Amino acid sequence: MKKVGLLCGREFSFPPAFIERVKTLGAKDGVTAEFVKLGGTRMDEPAKYRVIVDRISHEVEYYRGYLKHAVLQGSYVINNPFWWTADDKYFNYSVAAKLGVAIPKTVLLPQKGYPKDVDINAESLHNLEFPIDWDALLDYVGRPAILKPYSGGGWKHVYKVHTKEELWAAYDQTAPYCMTLQEFINFTQYVRCFTFGKRDILPVHYDPKDRRYVVDHQYLSAEIGERVVKDAQTINLALGYEMNTIEFAIQDGVPYAIDFLNPAPDFERDRITAFYFEQVVDKMARLVIDRALSGDISNSWPRWEEMIGFKAGVQEGVAGFTGAPKLKTAAAAQSQTAPAQTAEKSSAPKPTRAPVVTGPAAAPAAAPLPPASPSKPKIK
Repeated sequence: MKKVGLLCGREFSFPPAFIERVKTLGAKDGVTAEFVKLGGTRMDEPAKYRVIVDRISHEVEYYRGYLKHAVLQGSYVINNPFWWTADDKYFNYSVAAKLGVAIPKTVLLPQKGYPKDVDINAESLHNLEFPIDWDALLDYVGRPAILKPYSGGGWKHVYKVHTKEELWAAYDQTAPYCMTLQEFINFTQYVRCFTFGKRDILPVHYDPKDRRYVVDHQYLSAEIGERVVKDAQTINLALGYEMNTIEFAIQDGVPYAIDFLNPAPDFERDRITAFYFEQVVDKMARLVIDRALSGDISNSWPRWEEMIGFKAGVQEGVAGFTGAPKLKTAAAAQSQTAPAQTAEKSSAPKPTRAPVVTGPAAAPAAAPLPPASPSKPKIK
């Protein structure tokens, strides 16, 4: 019997539905599922689970330590705990931009303050320039701009600022977090994509103002929908995420990737709607069953090094930063990198930036939802 373990926190609808679906679909292949139970982890403890789905270790440090050990013992963890520990949104933006994804102009800022239990004073910060040229930073990203954390989520500590004075007032509230200042995209449409196993992309009309999902099968044009799917696949391949949400704000026909570090996305029925809940449960169950039966741990590593052309390290096929294990087959390597190659060789013109327009966003236009993948025009 191959076990799938679920590690989660304060969720109510997704965990029991997911576990039951895995049991039902996996019975014929000897795959079952249960909640992970931990009570201290020994160094020589063998893997209890073939696959572990992690939805809480970013908030519980013990869980993150256990998951790294589980990988060492042979468990396939969704998502890779080593990369998730190292990742941040600013790096994400930089990598995606190199891979041809439209990204708002972004600046990484020094922290306003530091945790009280860390001994930081003026002498500790002699590498920082002072004063900061705030006008130059705002000139670069444009006005208005968005101030938000370089890591984290849940719409916390996000500010829209129009002037230097507003930026200062917001920035003064951000200690001890590291923040980014980002170009404001005056979107007319907004899409949040559920992603499964890097390539299976489910774009959904999302209303960020009311923070709600909208079941609307006539929302995006086929052209924009295809680009959203392609860019989401490229991002997931680069970062290695197999369970994620990726958000696009669409301005003047260009989908800008706004947020894509969401490796423990909200799957609760009352927030994602019953329609999308059913699809999320089914797709996640089928994903983990596939990984339990044939998952290669090397596939869970990020591939951004190969995709942007960094030379391999000492071991052939392995770059030097993320330590990604070499893919075992040529076919696997091709499947990992194909979307990025498509993006690099695309003959489509590079998106141009229109002037930022103040005022409320226009109402979404009606057009077909994109397909689940560029090659399959099936609408979910």
